[in-house]
Amino acid sequence: MTLRQSGGVLLTALLLSACAGGVIPPGTSGPAPSRPVQSGAASGGAVRPVPATPRPPLPATPPASPVTAVGTAASVGVALGPAIADLIPSGERSRKALQAFRISCPSLMRRTDQSGLTRGSDWNNACAAASSWPETSASEFFSRYFEAVQVGDGTAFVTGYYEPEIAGSRTRQAGYDVPIYRRPPDLIDVNLGLFSDSLKGKTIRGKVQGSNFVPFDERAQIVSGSLAGRGLELAWAADPVEFFFLQVQGSGRLLLPNGDVMRIGYDGQNGRDYVGIGKLMKDRGLIQAGSMQDIMQYLRAHPAEGAAIMDENKSFVFFRELTGSGPLGAMGVPVTAEASVAADPKYVPLGAPVLLSLDRAEPNGIWIAQDTGGAIKGANRFDSFWGAGSRARGIAGGMSARGSALILLPVGSAARLARQ
Repeated sequence: MTLRQSGGVLLTALLLSACAGGVIPPGTSGPAPSRPVQSGAASGGAVRPVPATPRPPLPATPPASPVTAVGTAASVGVALGPAIADLIPSGERSRKALQAFRISCPSLMRRTDQSGLTRGSDWNNACAAASSWPETSASEFFSRYFEAVQVGDGTAFVTGYYEPEIAGSRTRQAGYDVPIYRRPPDLIDVNLGLFSDSLKGKTIRGKVQGSNFVPFDERAQIVSGSLAGRGLELAWAADPVEFFFLQVQGSGRLLLPNGDVMRIGYDGQNGRDYVGIGKLMKDRGLIQAGSMQDIMQYLRAHPAEGAAIMDENKSFVFFRELTGSGPLGAMGVPVTAEASVAADPKYVPLGAPVLLSLDRAEPNGIWIAQDTGGAIKGANRFDSFWGAGSRARGIAGGMSARGSALILLPVGSAARLARQ
């Protein structure tokens, strides 16, 4: 996966549904390092949404008949969208999107597009122009080199994710007792398609035990110390509740005692099924809305019960230290705050611009599809990346927006699709 699982995932939807992510329960010894008490957005509380009126989607186009690629853009229908010159706003969002598009280009031109909407060579002209295009006129770049299509009914649902910042230490010391583990060397991925054509595309994870291949340790076993003493500790977190949310996101920053920052990213998961504790808690009447803030408040107020609830989630995430300019998305390039979205690559070419018009103003405009996510499935389902820090946490934690989406393809691509 990616930022979310090599990192990322959305917050509310990930916590309510299924994706990789494990947790360390409350109850570690030693006091947590003191931090200033904040409120509202400054402490990561949900930011009050700015309402907007979304552009209605186009009438849906029936899928091509016969459909030869089930579960792709063609299978849900692709309609030519409107002229986009007046739809793309100028300003910071478009400027950041141009930067993100440039970063994607080397991978974009050599990738096989799972959606079937483009070929690698389709992107050559746009990528060549992007390399020297002035960022002050980014909206004109997208207007000149792209045309819009609507995939399926065009009805979009957008959530948010971010890069958490939590207190951590490279070594275990007072107040830092929650182990952050590297990927164990005996955790093995098995491609089942190598054994049977009927299992193509399916993989499992586990470990060898004697002559058998068995499931890897579940979260409760790992928390109880099944990996202790093997030298797998990458770092130590101070707050188990904060580390829970970092695991859900799959990537984050550790704020070290000396003021330095250590960035860590997803390096595998134990292969066990994920249980979204937000849904579990909501179904039991423990919380109301199921937002990040609701879940965190409950876990802090009920540490023993929270630990038991989290043990019901058998999934556990392993990390590696990251270097470079930012967390990596599914394309293998850094994702850009307020410009990168996760999408389902079966419906959206990874690297393609996406034009969102939603009932919440903050995410409206141009984004670049650079990431994927376990809960980001289907046409017009997106997860917006907001970066790091309290503002990013506040927006992402409460992001749930609906409206319409257009996929921007290089000029000429839509005409070829119409002939197919």
